[in-house]
Formats: sequence, C-alpha cells, structure tokens
Amino acid sequence: MFPAAAQAIVFDVVGTLVEPAPAVAEAYRAAALRHGIDHDVADIDRRFRAAWRRQEALDAAAVPPFATSGGRERERWRAIVADVFDAAPQRDTIFDDLWVHFGRPDAWRPIPAGRDLVRAARDAGLTVALASNFDERLFEIAPLIEPLSWADHVFASSELGWRKPAVEFFRTVERRLGRSPTELVLVGDDPELDIAAGRRAGWHVLPIG
Repeated sequence: MFPAAAQAIVFDVVGTLVEPAPAVAEAYRAAALRHGIDHDVADIDRRFRAAWRRQEALDAAAVPPFATSGGRERERWRAIVADVFDAAPQRDTIFDDLWVHFGRPDAWRPIPAGRDLVRAARDAGLTVALASNFDERLFEIAPLIEPLSWADHVFASSELGWRKPAVEFFRTVERRLGRSPTELVLVGDDPELDIAAGRRAGWHVLPIG
C-alpha cells in the first residue's frame, strides 16, 4: 500500500480524514437563520465556492505566493463569509458564529476510507502526521476526533507560515519531521493542492476520494 522507502505518512485533513457535518452550505444557512437571514442552500454553496476561489487567487498572487499566518487565515474566512452574505449587515456576527462552529469537534465526522489508511499506516509502524491548510484551530480539535487523534504530529498552515501548494509548506514539514522528500507520502483528496503539489515537492503521493 505504501512505498518501501516511506518512513512517514502525511495526511491532508478536510476531505481526506474528516468532512463537515452538516455540510458547509447547510452550516452557513443555519448560522444565517440564527440571525434572521434565510438563504437557499444551493445559492450559499455556489457563493461559497466562488468566494473560496477568489481567496485562493489572492493567495496565489501574494508576494511571496501562499504565505500565511493566523491573522491571514482568520481574515480569509471573514472575507469568504462576507462574500456569501454580501448584502447582510449581520455578516460579521455570522462569521463569528461560524468560526466557533468549525472549531468544534462535533462539526466534523470521520471519512471511513481515510480512517482505514491511518490505521494501516500505524499498523505498518510508520509515523503518521497531519498537514493541512486548516488554521491553528486544528490543534484544538485533532486530539478529540478519530482518526486525527491517532497522529504523531499535527501541522497547520497558519503555524507553518505557508499554505499548500507552496513548496515551502512541504519543505517545512520535512524539516519538522527530519525526513527527506523520498521518505514521505502525502495522502490527500485535492488534485492540485495535495497530489500535484506533493509531486512537485518530490514526495510520494496517494490520492484518496
């Protein structure tokens, strides 16, 4: 299942090991309803995807590209929520609610295929790490959700200073783990941020989903 040279299996988190429960658009609608705003779920989903792409484009155009921080990640999500609810004066309060919501363990559920791969890596005696574009809220929820709690190391982009697909993201994880690229496997669901970026960094990659 894993390359013979592998010493550590590094897992993406969202979409690979866990997924939002309820789904993002449903959580956004529920937060809006608490503040007297009723938007169609399909419209929220469309607006969310467009807003997420806009923020990715901004990060790609930054100097240096995909550099980040705790402050940048919070403002990134604030801008996404503002784009979804662009005409609502309550959008900042909705953002505050959603920031808290997605920082709770009960907002996430395990993905069985990912859980099985984490178990297989542990059974093989390999180091297991999480490396995600999630911000530092990941440090609070990872110990409380299986299979995230099975990881030996947790890396969040806002703490590393880089978002995937930046090669610096991968180099920083390598240094933290004390491993060369050929000893590392990235397991992820995103064709560009995980699979293509991992290959460019010289890692082994294992697509999931």
